[in-house]
Amino acid sequence: EVQLVESGGGSVQSGGSLRLFCVASGADYSDLRLGWFRQVPGKEREGIAYVNAIDRSDYADSVKGRFTISRDNAASTMSLQMNDLKTEDTATYYCAARERRGFWSPFEAADYDSWGQGTQVTVFS
Repeated sequence: EVQLVESGGGSVQSGGSLRLFCVASGADYSDLRLGWFRQVPGKEREGIAYVNAIDRSDYADSVKGRFTISRDNAASTMSLQMNDLKTEDTATYYCAARERRGFWSPFEAADYDSWGQGTQVTVFS
C-alpha cells in the first residue's frame, strides 16, 4: 500500500497563494494515478485536481485557472500550487493515489486506494 504524507497547508489572506506537497512511498510512483481532494465539515470530499501516469491533468471548475497540479516522479512527490485563493477554498486538503488498473473516475474519492492525513488550508478575508 502506498503511504502519502502532505505538507504545506496554512493560513493566507484572500488573493494569496499556497503550495501543497505530497510525498509518496511504498509503490512504483511513476505508475500511480494521483489526485487532490478537499473537504469541509458536513460535506462530501470534493475532487479538485488529478494527474495521471502520463502527466495528463485536469481540474474541477471551482479551481480551474487558479490551481496547478504537478508531479515529480524522481522525487515521488506531487504538488498543488494554489493562486488567487478565496475564502471558499478553506478546507482540509488531501492527496490520494490509485494503484489499481482499469477504468478510473479521477474526481471520485472511491476510485482511490490510499490517502494522506490531510492538511488544513484557511483563507481569510
